[in-house]
Amino acid sequence: MQFLSEFWMFIQDQVLGMKWLSTLIGQFLNFFGLDTSGKIGGSVQFFIYDVIKIIFLLCVLIFIISYIQSFFPPERTKKILGRFHGIGANIIAALLGTVTPFCSCSSIPLFIGFTSAGLPLGVTFSFLISSPMVDLGSLVLLMSIFGTKVAVVYVLLGLVIAVVGGTLIEKLHLENQVEEFIRNAKQIDIPQEELMVKERIKYAWEQVVETFKKVFPYILVGVGIGAFIHNWIPEDVIVRFLGTGNPFGVIIATIAGVPMYADIFGCIPIAEALLAKGARLGVVLAFMMGVTTLSLPSIIMLKKAIKPKLLGLFIGICTVGIIIVGYAFNAFQYLLV
Repeated sequence: MQFLSEFWMFIQDQVLGMKWLSTLIGQFLNFFGLDTSGKIGGSVQFFIYDVIKIIFLLCVLIFIISYIQSFFPPERTKKILGRFHGIGANIIAALLGTVTPFCSCSSIPLFIGFTSAGLPLGVTFSFLISSPMVDLGSLVLLMSIFGTKVAVVYVLLGLVIAVVGGTLIEKLHLENQVEEFIRNAKQIDIPQEELMVKERIKYAWEQVVETFKKVFPYILVGVGIGAFIHNWIPEDVIVRFLGTGNPFGVIIATIAGVPMYADIFGCIPIAEALLAKGARLGVVLAFMMGVTTLSLPSIIMLKKAIKPKLLGLFIGICTVGIIIVGYAFNAFQYLLV
């Protein structure tokens, strides 16, 4: 068991966390006279290390997930979801959300397509909540920063929010709150051609290029903010607002994440820096969930598809769920970190 524990720590720190890269970059910068123990040198080291690490993980993860996703085009996904009923359908929809797009704005067109196809509204909302919040990429990235326990619990609780939220919406029978152009859309089943391995690899690579172009600016911004927090904001300031002494830290972090637009790749460096400065774990994860699930641009897009009552319910369910998860992580942080 000791060997397995040490082996997994090696995987977590050196393979996923790539701490060897941080050391190498630090030695490189010191060689050229930049003191990495100072604010400027530390910021440069943090920025270069996190950008390279996140881009590498981004490309590898998107390629793998996109290859898996090539087996689940919208038509096939619709047929899979159509075989299940009740809470089982919500669970399958939430799980399918883990192998679909990386941000909420990308998930909304799929949500509209599934709703137009006649799938139960609660099922499509379970998918919509799960897709940006708990994709497979978030699991691996969270493992690289926060460890296995935090990553697994984060994903499980995110799936719970998706399943409970979708089930509640289904029970309230709010189909009339979906815009008519979606409810009345005519769907044509298009036969799905079975892709060859070469075609799946091509599709996965195209998704890597497309997603990289889309998220690269947010990675730079996120890492830049993280480097600033990590090296320039005093620790006592972070602790005062987001640490143990502030019982409203989770609520503040959730609300602060709403106006932002980023995906998990842009949030990770900010979360990493906040945690290192003394912010509570639940506060950091609530911020990440708020950004990825309730970003203002995605809410504006969703408003075009559903009416205010349903939109407000969606926002309310996600907000309450995120806040509960945040406080749960705060309460049990000592067991997870």
